Amino acid sequence: MNAVAIQPYALLEDEECRQRILAAKEKLGDRLVILGHHYQRDEVFEHADFSGDSLKLSRQAAQSNAEYIVFCGVHFMAEVADILSRPDQISIIPDMAAGCSMADMADLAKVEKAWRELSEVLDPEENITPVTYINSAADLKAFCGRHDGIVCTSTNARHVLDWAFGQKEKVLFFPDQHLGRNTGFNMGIALEDMVIWDYDQPMGGLTADAIKNAKMILWKGFCSVHQMFKPEQIDNFLEKYPEAKIIAHPESSFEVCQKAEYVGSTEYIINTIANAEPNTRWLVATELNLVNRLNDQFKSQGKHVHFMSPTVCMCSTMFRIDPQHLAWTLENLVDGHVVNQISVPADVAEQAKAALDRMLEVSP
Repeated sequence: MNAVAIQPYALLEDEECRQRILAAKEKLGDRLVILGHHYQRDEVFEHADFSGDSLKLSRQAAQSNAEYIVFCGVHFMAEVADILSRPDQISIIPDMAAGCSMADMADLAKVEKAWRELSEVLDPEENITPVTYINSAADLKAFCGRHDGIVCTSTNARHVLDWAFGQKEKVLFFPDQHLGRNTGFNMGIALEDMVIWDYDQPMGGLTADAIKNAKMILWKGFCSVHQMFKPEQIDNFLEKYPEAKIIAHPESSFEVCQKAEYVGSTEYIINTIANAEPNTRWLVATELNLVNRLNDQFKSQGKHVHFMSPTVCMCSTMFRIDPQHLAWTLENLVDGHVVNQISVPADVAEQAKAALDRMLEVSP
């Protein structure tokens, strides 16, 4: 039998989808676990059995007894879930178009080309530890696995970089330049010792001397959401609310993070605001759905949580996961059809898991 097509679901109202999702969840029972990333829209987030960042969710799913792992996030997150889960578990994403523009900025061909070009100046196997942010494709994690490299998250980046510099004198950090720069600077690495590798330019746009002198080689990648935040937005807000506290995700620019009182991962942002004194005001540099959820969650404590950018900006690819796609996915599972399975090839998964395992070993 063929899977039920998605097209009719696009016409359903959100409330009808909600009822059908709840009914499908009840039928599937403990065969199903739904993972909801913090940046998901509320209409999807409410159905999550576990919520959190991508690595935390994948580990929770792998520890569950569920047969089906439905990841309401983006493509690389479902890949990590597949890599870390058991062979009898199936990883699914409701919409295959839910990608990550940052992850797309560093594909395997570009990184391998960079590695070859770096070898014209020095021996990268002897001198460079490749570090990829978890916001990257499975084959990039596998590249790090093959080359004695490692994966990091925004939570453990400093611990990972400590390990990486213990292996080799330099780090190639991709795909997000801002997480690399902000973490490196907080470790005492001077800005002039961190250079940008422009993957559209020969030799990354760098001279041989610049490569030899660099401590960190930062990939020219960024998050389109966190790129929206500017230091002048902080200045303007503080003019109106001088008592406000500023908190930023480290995917934000160096200038924004330097002006922020607190810098950390989505989990760090949530916990910091949750544990703050009542009647405090926060300006937050991270994704809009999460900021709005925090404002609603803590307004009873007199906390005001504001989105930093005056321009409405959410993760457009994450937003592709909607109630219609989730209902379609679950009702197909009820009928015995697996749609949008994410299956990382065994050789890629093995090498990627090596890099992930190194990360888990060095993380607190």
